[in-house]
Amino acid sequence: MGLPPNPNKGPNLSLSAKIDPDLTGLGFGGKRKPFLTLRGFMSSETPLLTPLFEEHTALGAKMVDFAGWKMPVEYEGLRAEHLHVREVVGLFDVSHMGEIRLRGPKALESLEWLTSNWAGKLEPGQAQYSLLTNAAGGVVDDLIVYCMEKGADYLLCVNASNKDKDLLWIMDHHKGCEVIDESAQWGQIAVQGPKALTLLERLFSSEIRSLPSFHFAPFQFQGAEVLVARTGYTGESGVEIFVPSEYTPALWRELMSRGEDLPLKPIGLGARDTLRTEMKYPLYGNELTDLTNPYSAGLGWVIKPDKKDFMGRAQMLEAKEQGLKQKLVGFKMLDRGIARHSYSLFSFDNQEIGRVTSGTPSPCLNENIGIGYVDVAFSEVGTEFFVDIRGRRIRAQVVKTPFVTPKGA
Repeated sequence: MGLPPNPNKGPNLSLSAKIDPDLTGLGFGGKRKPFLTLRGFMSSETPLLTPLFEEHTALGAKMVDFAGWKMPVEYEGLRAEHLHVREVVGLFDVSHMGEIRLRGPKALESLEWLTSNWAGKLEPGQAQYSLLTNAAGGVVDDLIVYCMEKGADYLLCVNASNKDKDLLWIMDHHKGCEVIDESAQWGQIAVQGPKALTLLERLFSSEIRSLPSFHFAPFQFQGAEVLVARTGYTGESGVEIFVPSEYTPALWRELMSRGEDLPLKPIGLGARDTLRTEMKYPLYGNELTDLTNPYSAGLGWVIKPDKKDFMGRAQMLEAKEQGLKQKLVGFKMLDRGIARHSYSLFSFDNQEIGRVTSGTPSPCLNENIGIGYVDVAFSEVGTEFFVDIRGRRIRAQVVKTPFVTPKGA
């Protein structure tokens, strides 16, 4: 966009970046490749502020440190915010997410090698969920790829906690494209819920409704170009808007104003997490790690070994062909108790069979639900097992997922 970085969002410039020695066997480390435009690495010393920090404090949000950022975890309360997104419409600040651009004649070749999905089929204006993979067949990160110019220009939206790691990974393994960290240039606002498109029509145009899922288009806002993408992390109808960072507060205020009668409400990261858990969407660091085989995570639909070669392809396929040992399942608690991340799972004959990756009370179901990896023999719907909650064995049962069916998706 050619706009100066927002000083509140822009990371501190530092060319010193550490690579975990435990990850070198997965393909990390090695000589940096050329064609990098470096706009800064994130400093962990002081939490960074999104362009909307002052908006959150003015609204009375409870702020927490998250992935190096000061972010709103809730406004009026997690349960109320969660249900409001499912029933009406909510506004999320996701400006902490990272944006990395791959450009040049080698952009597509680089992207195909770095990611598991088939990026070559993307046309301008199309987006794709994919995985950055490592040499061992694990997951460096999950991301969304946006095709700006077929073969030559792609915008990658990556997790905030992984942005620097992803940037280093791409620097090590691209095929000669230009790599640009654009994170400081962009703010990002998600509008999610059954009335999301009603709100967006008011601000942009009725063309929003004809935009298919995982497509995006440019729109004008106060003389600036914004990218409106039919993507999200809640399961509800809605969009994620990429906006030049300096225009982000004005866009937030305009959306709040135009949606007042719906009513539109700001939503914190707490509800964002419970909303994605009800959909069984993976969260990096919980359901996905550098050691996760994505077939075990149920992500075979974003792995295209028949279309191309990519990092870790052979290792992924070998593990699949040998037979997956564990699968990611959704479960509900049959007895009172909340499953939390890293809790162990046991069979009724006291054999450890897996672990919880995410767990929460479901505001929509009024039941305690969870996600976890279990041995394949325990992965069928209806299978029961124990969750070990601080020494107490609590019964749980595998159920169909997603846990809820969104109204407006």
